[in-house]
Amino acid sequence: MSELIKHECGIALLRLLKPLDFYKKKYGTALYGLNKMYLLMEKQHNRGQDGVGIANVKLDVDPGQRYISRKRSIATNPLQDLFKHVNRRFVELERNNPQKLNDCKWMKKNLPFTGELFLGHLRYGTFGENTIEQCHPFLRQNNWKTRNLALAGNFNMTNVDELFQQLVDIGQHPKEKADTVTILEKIGHFLDEANDKIYYDNKNKYSKKQITRVIEDSLDIQDILIQSAKHWDGGYVICGLLGHGDAFVLRDPHAIRPAFYYKDNEVAVIASERPVIQTAFGTEFNKIKEIKRGHALVIKKDGTIYEKQISKPQKRSACSFERIYFSRGNDKQIYNERIQLGIKIFPKVLSSIDNDVKNTVFSYIPNTAEVSYFGLIKGCQSYLNEIKTKKILALGAKASEEEISEIIKISPRAEKIAIKDAKLRTFITSDESRDDLVAHVYDITYGKVKSTDNLVMIDDSIVRGTTLKQSILRILDRLNPKKIIIVSSAPQIRYPDCYGIDMAKMGDFIAFQAAISLLKERNQESIIDDVYRQCKQQMTLDKEKMINCVREIYKPFSTDEISHEISKLLTPKEINSPVEIIYQSIEDLHDSCPNNTGDWYFTGNYPTPGGNKVVNKSFINYIEGKNKRAY
Repeated sequence: MSELIKHECGIALLRLLKPLDFYKKKYGTALYGLNKMYLLMEKQHNRGQDGVGIANVKLDVDPGQRYISRKRSIATNPLQDLFKHVNRRFVELERNNPQKLNDCKWMKKNLPFTGELFLGHLRYGTFGENTIEQCHPFLRQNNWKTRNLALAGNFNMTNVDELFQQLVDIGQHPKEKADTVTILEKIGHFLDEANDKIYYDNKNKYSKKQITRVIEDSLDIQDILIQSAKHWDGGYVICGLLGHGDAFVLRDPHAIRPAFYYKDNEVAVIASERPVIQTAFGTEFNKIKEIKRGHALVIKKDGTIYEKQISKPQKRSACSFERIYFSRGNDKQIYNERIQLGIKIFPKVLSSIDNDVKNTVFSYIPNTAEVSYFGLIKGCQSYLNEIKTKKILALGAKASEEEISEIIKISPRAEKIAIKDAKLRTFITSDESRDDLVAHVYDITYGKVKSTDNLVMIDDSIVRGTTLKQSILRILDRLNPKKIIIVSSAPQIRYPDCYGIDMAKMGDFIAFQAAISLLKERNQESIIDDVYRQCKQQMTLDKEKMINCVREIYKPFSTDEISHEISKLLTPKEINSPVEIIYQSIEDLHDSCPNNTGDWYFTGNYPTPGGNKVVNKSFINYIEGKNKRAY
């Protein structure tokens, strides 16, 4: 995507299943866990650059010793800043008393982040200001270890108002109305109840000190999560550490947000992306599993690991946009899916250039679109192979080596045309100066495109189109091509997201702007008024009874009509080359990403009732001129 979309968060949870001495002897350092956490987080830095945080729990420490450590950062390079501070004590120790680095018991007793249980989080802020208080993990602290909770996740809840009111109804006084707070306090509430029940069931059997151990052994994490998640509506992967050493990772019933895990006799590890586990632990693809939808992976203090159902699994609606854009492309499946996206859209490209491959240059807009570009080239090569085969056969038995050689040489003209420079900054506040700099965020390779050439540029997706209009198309026009074709490997993004991605404002989408423009152009503005009235009526219903009324905005037009209008809206007036924008079809998206069928961005088919509420509210906000997200 050429424009910045703040989106997905990343999570990493690691449990060391052996004593620290084991890792010191086998791997040469007692900081094995901390080093692996750095790798797990660094390899997922694409998922969060607004802030990072890490928490650590030590098992079986004596009273009076700190057993939970936490550090967060929102510095310019937050991950490096975080681990610089976390490692400071170890660096000092190596400098002043290096023999202590060999004493695992001393380190665990005296230094933070030397426990067996780690939780890391990378944050992309979806809205509001970016402060340290908004950084995960969050802590719910208590003097009883079993009531302490560290929480982090990749999630958005659509029904925050409802969840907030539930907390108020049980007598709580939440400090703010945010999904992070409501989730923390909801789990915390049922954790407290579980503690209380075990205590009162055993108070006549054991001493109070003994009961603490009984509670540690008896806490039913599955039941706590079942009670907590009963009314959640959203996409989520939520991770928790309890102060005594239990841990869990809970995935939503539709599997909207990703979570992968690996375990052996040394470690249990969970992360948002599979390749980071493969890289960090040198393990094979097929040894890494997905947490099932509606299930939690539970790691008990004693090292027992199991997966339990928390919510009834619903139709799998794993996010397809995750595959197109957000995730790292070095996952085996994601790489192949992006290749297919490029192959699938080639026939549309071929039609746009009137089959004139000879006079067409193919390239991509850095960086996520690179793999789908390879697919586009593969599609072109397959087409040319058919052409070349027919030409060679047509030559007959008397074909000369020179003739055959000339045919074989025919190939796609693949070039790197667009170059994304480092962020350009200006201290001049005038719009004119700023716009000029924005227009130069990208640079181009000169001399590879002739005035008789079509120029095809593939991008992973086109959401707002702002960077296309302000920068990319203007600078591509300097090459003076016969035609510029911008290809989106994703379909038209028509509807807002509400499950973890900052795409909640209807008016931001260029596809929506195009539909509105067409309605006005064709004197069909009454449809806009009708949809507004319907959306207002929907707000009086329970979210479970709501429908997506905004579909009516797009219904009068074909996909090609909207694409054509998008091309008009995004083409700067001053450029000379004609511009055509091509989008992937929904059908080809599903063929390319068969296991990730969540397509609400493109179709409006939301997997949870809260999605319909959000899309209607987003349209109301657009009509009423309210520049805010709809949940």
